[in-house]
This record gives sequence, C-alpha cells and structure tokens, in this order.
Amino acid sequence: MHRSTPAPVPHRPSDAPPPRLYRPEEIADTLGCSAWWVKDRARRRLIPHTRVGRAYRFTAEHLGEIIRLYEERPAQPTQAAAGATEPYFTRGTQTGSPQPHRPVVAPTTRLRARPPRRQQQYSTVA
Repeated sequence: MHRSTPAPVPHRPSDAPPPRLYRPEEIADTLGCSAWWVKDRARRRLIPHTRVGRAYRFTAEHLGEIIRLYEERPAQPTQAAAGATEPYFTRGTQTGSPQPHRPVVAPTTRLRARPPRRQQQYSTVA
C-alpha cells in the first residue's frame, strides 16, 4: 500500500504568533507619562486597547495609534496668516494700557458653592 503525504495546509492567520501585549506601565514609560493616565484613557475609551479579563493590554499597533491621536501638527500657513491680521494687543477701554486680546467665549453654567457638610460643633456662649 502506498502512503501519500498530506497536502500542505495554506497559511492561516491563526498560525501566526500572537502579537506581544504591553502592560500600561510599559506604555507609560514609552510615552513618558504615568500609568494612571494610560489606564484612565483606556477606561474612558479614548485610546485603543485590549481588555484581558480586567487588565488593559496594548499592542505595538495600539501604541502607534495613541501616538498619532495625540500628535500635534504645526499650524497651516493659511491659519497663521488669518491670525496675523488680528492685533495681539488692543487698547484698554478705561486705562488706555495694552491688554492681550482674548476671544469671546459663551458663558457656561454658573458654579455655586455647596453648603458645608460639617455641622456647627461649638456653640458660642456669651
């Protein structure tokens, strides 16, 4: 009886080694920030991550995406030219002294102080 060798199996993605998973502390060391920042951003779903049980883990692709997310690009020349037309200092209305130009911001909700939690411990006796 003649034995035949099995046909080669095409390469499947499951045959590839799993990607290396990095802990938040390792990502924080690479980025130069705290592990708390990395975990907080992952918890709030602001950065890509993988959850293994209750632990946050990151791949090299995740790290690259995090870097791209927080990358700051230089201003475009058209934006810089538009900002140059506005004077940085404007004259003050009462004193005539130069004051920095600030953009007008719509008012937000007004904060109010809450009443103190502690009850009056000491009564004043006259």
